[in-house]
Amino acid sequence: MDLEKHPAAPVPAPAELRASDADRDRIAQILGDALAEGRLTAEEHSDRLDTLYAVKTVGELELLVRDLPAPGGVHASQAYASPSTALAGPPETIVAVCSSSARKGRWRPGPHTRAVSVMGDINIDLTEAVFEQQVTEINVTCILGNVEVLVPENVTLRGYGSGVLGNFEVRGEGRGESDPQAPVVIVRGFALLGNIEARPKLGARLVDLARKLRKRLDG
Repeated sequence: MDLEKHPAAPVPAPAELRASDADRDRIAQILGDALAEGRLTAEEHSDRLDTLYAVKTVGELELLVRDLPAPGGVHASQAYASPSTALAGPPETIVAVCSSSARKGRWRPGPHTRAVSVMGDINIDLTEAVFEQQVTEINVTCILGNVEVLVPENVTLRGYGSGVLGNFEVRGEGRGESDPQAPVVIVRGFALLGNIEARPKLGARLVDLARKLRKRLDG
């Protein structure tokens, strides 16, 4: 029986913890509200959003919003430490296994959507969707399948992903940045022997984006 006392493993400081998807969602919401309120320019929002998905730790995320207020009027760094400030609900999951699945028409995508295609086809059409948040993220895993994401042409589209013997392609990135109030759709994905494609649908536009988003924020 070993009675020798062993020192406890050091506990990392909160700022040194690895950032989770929920952590990134909270920061993305704060950045999106700051863009809609005019606190950030479209270029500043784009730069911070790129950094958001590149950094690793909670402390690095906090630096992105230290000069911004959080929802509810408190400072972002105070709200960030509390999980209760997270506005995102559970993600919607779209699965196609040797089959096909689609989301289209007048639907309300949540802040987070997961799509999993295994030898199947998934179509996510946001051209008539009702956006209730500034940032909408779609996380895609595609194996021997095909996933297509369509967005209105005046929505900001951004992509972060890769393919192994497959294809990950986001076309039309930056088109929506001319409209600083436009929702942002982020597609993150990995394709193995499959295809992931996200692109704007020409001729499909969301209208009165600034008015709708400001009304939501003021309400």
